[in-house]
Amino acid sequence: MAGVVTASEPSWIAPFTGLSPRGFAKLMTVVRREVSDEPRRGRPWSLPLEDRVLLVAAYWRTNLTLRQLAPLFGVSKSAADRIIDHLGPKLALQPRQRFAKDTVLIVDGTLVPTRDHMVAEQSKNYRYSTNHQVVIDAETRAVVIVGRPLPGNRNDCKAWEESGAKDAVGNTMTIADGGYPGTGLVMPHRRRKGQELADWQKTHNTSHKQVRARVEHVFARMKCWKILRDCRLKGDNAHHAMLGIARLHNLNLAG
Repeated sequence: MAGVVTASEPSWIAPFTGLSPRGFAKLMTVVRREVSDEPRRGRPWSLPLEDRVLLVAAYWRTNLTLRQLAPLFGVSKSAADRIIDHLGPKLALQPRQRFAKDTVLIVDGTLVPTRDHMVAEQSKNYRYSTNHQVVIDAETRAVVIVGRPLPGNRNDCKAWEESGAKDAVGNTMTIADGGYPGTGLVMPHRRRKGQELADWQKTHNTSHKQVRARVEHVFARMKCWKILRDCRLKGDNAHHAMLGIARLHNLNLAG
């Protein structure tokens, strides 16, 4: 059965991946390098590597069910499932290991509605969700670290440490909102009962708010990949999707 969607036709790339053809070509360069090291076993894939990567990105972008998505690529539902399981981890963002001395990072948590109740819990939005700690570079707005997903009822100051984001950041200056008390992160000044903030504190809070808003803008762009609005993936696949979308977001920024 011939598919309708193929990476050989550039017009399909942007709507199904959110990337420009140039960005998709950069992604393929990285994926080819990783896949080339794998031993070849069993039956060959029914789709070329470019179409398999496009299928995974399209699944994250559209959140179509596999029964809907597979016919578009001319494969069976089970084949599409195997492609996502195999390539999803290879598209994942690799956390940055080192940061320049003058780097400023921003961290915040975002809730992803998740149907796998083994990793999700009811959160403040009354849905079963997972809490993902996302760290971005304040200057470039690129995602540099995504922590392991935790139950959605976990508050941010605990999730910061338990997700592994704290260890990955190290001593790099990191900005956060008021939900991270006792973590040592740079937070806005809080007014104590019966006291008023000094003018310099108000000025600092205004600047802090304007800079920290950049991570909210990143969340808005990442959630254009609709799987982050209602994730049906189970286990580590949800984390791989978050990491993969972070890499796609960074490729979009690079142009």
